Order: sequence, then structure tokens, then C-alpha cells
Amino acid sequence: MDCIDYGIDDRHGRTVTLCPVTDDNWRAVADVAPRDDQRAFVAALGARYLLLSMREEVWHSLAICAADRVVGHVMWAFDPSETTHWLGGMIVDADHQGHGIGRAAVRTLVRWLATHADCREIRLSYHPANTSAARLYETLGFTPTGQQEEGELIAALPIGD
Repeated sequence: MDCIDYGIDDRHGRTVTLCPVTDDNWRAVADVAPRDDQRAFVAALGARYLLLSMREEVWHSLAICAADRVVGHVMWAFDPSETTHWLGGMIVDADHQGHGIGRAAVRTLVRWLATHADCREIRLSYHPANTSAARLYETLGFTPTGQQEEGELIAALPIGD
């Protein structure tokens, strides 16, 4: 798999791409860490999400890169029972937050997932107190479903039709 690149830039004009986790970049992805005040909402390090991808065989990890430098982690999954794709485990490194990298990463992943013939809906979940995530996802077209999973609110984005 090559890097996923739709030419979507952050606010500094750096192209944000989603790249496979490889022997060359896995350490940088594992070391991605959010701000301290975000640790109630996401893992303390990207390493946790990498392990989930490796051990559970449901999630697929991707490195978030800006100008070819690893600046975050995101993962996706597919639920064939509902023909629903999921976006999860997104962390933008604390030093790179506030530049639109998360927005560009979500836009890139949504666009790529929408190219899959079986993609009818993309879902994600977030902690109810994570108002920054809620605003971001709402501005990108995700709407709350009224459902929860493991204490997190689920939001969905219909694809097609």
C-alpha cells in the first residue's frame, strides 16, 4: 500500500498524507503523544493503538504525515455486518496540534474509505467531554447517532446516495 494522498494541506501548507506503518516509521508512530490534558480522551502514546492493530486484527493503523514527517496516528476498521467503516485511534502529536493536521487526516481518510465499494457509512466515537473532537467531526459532516460504545458517543457520516 502506498501513502494515501489527496493533496489536502494543513494550515501551514504542508500536505497531510496517511502512510502504512513500516519498519522505517513504526517507532515514530509509537512515540506520538497527545497533550497531557487530552489523555483522558485518547491513549497516552500511539503505541497502544499500534498494539490494538497488531493483536486484534480488526483495526488497521496508519501514520499521519505532514511534509513527509510522522506527526500522528489514525486507524480504520470495517464492520461487514453493517457495511460500516470505522475511524478510530487518532492522535496528533502535541507539538503539531493546532495546525489543522487532524482535520486534514480525517478528510483524507474519509475520502479514501469512500472509494471502497462496500463503504456506505463511516462511524467514529469520542468521549462526551471531548468538545474539540465533537466540533471537528461535526464540521466534517458527522452527526451523533444517539448510540454509545464503551462510554463514548458514536457519530456517523453517510457515504453515497
